[in-house]
Amino acid sequence: MRILLTGISGQVGAALLPVLGRLGTVVAADRARLDLARPQAIAAALDALSPDLIVNPAAYTAVDRAEDERDLAFRVNAEAPGAMARWAAARGVPLVQFSTDYVYDGGGTQPWREDDSTGPLCVYGASKLAGEAAVRAAGGPHLVVRTSWVYAASGANFLRTMARLARERSELRVVADQIGAPTSAALISDALVKVLASAQDDIAGRFAAASGLVHLAASGETSWHGFAAAIVAGLRARGVPLKVEAVTAIATADYPTKAHRPANSRLDLGRLSTVFGVTTPDWEAALQPELDRLAAELRG
Repeated sequence: MRILLTGISGQVGAALLPVLGRLGTVVAADRARLDLARPQAIAAALDALSPDLIVNPAAYTAVDRAEDERDLAFRVNAEAPGAMARWAAARGVPLVQFSTDYVYDGGGTQPWREDDSTGPLCVYGASKLAGEAAVRAAGGPHLVVRTSWVYAASGANFLRTMARLARERSELRVVADQIGAPTSAALISDALVKVLASAQDDIAGRFAAASGLVHLAASGETSWHGFAAAIVAGLRARGVPLKVEAVTAIATADYPTKAHRPANSRLDLGRLSTVFGVTTPDWEAALQPELDRLAAELRG
């Protein structure tokens, strides 16, 4: 099986690259081979690459900048997945499309189920939801994977930002009224390989059994403040010199951003377990190996 993997320079794509090979031959597509900012060229690119399965974690993920770059965000996050999905549907090629907790409006305190109503608060969330709709409209075998609060020991993300600030500042002020599950790229890649392995004999049928949509995130929940505090404690325990003395909880209103973010990003993981037999570790357990890698880097 030839597996086309996009977004190999991103967190999830980079984590998937070494593990998808358990299931087949991985064709790694960087921007030179498959440019999501040029949806009109995607069909020809896919003709040349000729995959048997497409896994698309590539996305426009600059949440605040998307408010000013709406056209580009929709081109990459909606039009491009739609073009991929139409090509795949015409050939019966299954497509895995990644999405986000930002498709929800963040109301309430209960974990969001896959069949709950959506209501994105920002351009990024709206563009990802439009991408889901385009994939679904193509009519081919597909699985939209919604995840949350993605990070890794490498790349640009909350973990590395907090580690940098903790070495530069005596106080970190972090939002405490947004709740979700920090989810490492490594956790996502491991779980997705298990999902695909469980469905290997009938991918289209298993994707259909999940109604083409599943939540995949770490178990448990915390706030951004709780995540930051765990990062600081974990790095300090690993011998990383830090300047920070306090991690202070603040409200979203105290840290205004251009894009509105959901207050409740909890994702119900029941479908992941019942349809694919996959469960995920608690977010704190999944954080530990990332802290190990980051601490080793920072200690030099």
